[in-house]
Amino acid sequence: MEKKPYLCKKLDIAMALRSLDKEISDKVNFMTFIIPEFAKSYKMNIQEAYLYLEQYGGMDYLDKCWWALHTDNPFWAVRDMFEVCKNNGGKQ
Repeated sequence: MEKKPYLCKKLDIAMALRSLDKEISDKVNFMTFIIPEFAKSYKMNIQEAYLYLEQYGGMDYLDKCWWALHTDNPFWAVRDMFEVCKNNGGKQ
C-alpha cells in the first residue's frame, strides 16, 4: 500500500473539514428558515416559536431530522414539527 505524502494528507483533512462546515452551514440555514415559518404558521413570534419547539421536543427533532425535512415542502416540515411537539405535550 502506497503512503500518501504529508501534504496530501493535510489536503484530505482540509477537504473533510470543508465538507463538514458545509453540512453545518446548510443545517443552520435550514433552521433559521424553518423556525420563522413555524412561527408564522402558528401565529407566534420567533422567540415564542423557538421556546415552544425547545420545550416540546421540536428542536431535538429538527436537529436529528433536518436533512429529510429540508427536502420536503416547508408546509409539511412545519406540520411534522408541530406533531412532534403535540405528541410531547404541546398545545393542540
